[in-house]
Amino acid sequence: MKDFIVRMLVSAIAVWACAGFFEWVAPTSGVVVTDYTTAIWAALAIGFMNAIIKPILTILTLPITVFTLGLFLLVINALMFYWSGELIDGFSTGGLMMSLIFSFVYSTVLTFLDTLFGVRRD
Repeated sequence: MKDFIVRMLVSAIAVWACAGFFEWVAPTSGVVVTDYTTAIWAALAIGFMNAIIKPILTILTLPITVFTLGLFLLVINALMFYWSGELIDGFSTGGLMMSLIFSFVYSTVLTFLDTLFGVRRD
């Protein structure tokens, strides 16, 4: 249970940091996180989407994923962030294209923070 809480807090820090990055780099991007509580809820929603919804979508879209040599998985990943933004009040990724960019930045920041805090994700 402790590991789950640590992973969620690190994920929430990553969401918060990415939103701050987008606010600094592109204030009109539409990426919004109102407060840290919202970042925690967004991290939970993203985690849920990646754990439950993403594998189902990956299986259902396997033919198009094979046809595009795996590039369609980027679209599925962007959808997970977009739907999380639609689900959580106070969290927005600013559209599907910004969700794709947000997912790249989020993955990079999360990898760095996982290494920094020694978090293992299986």
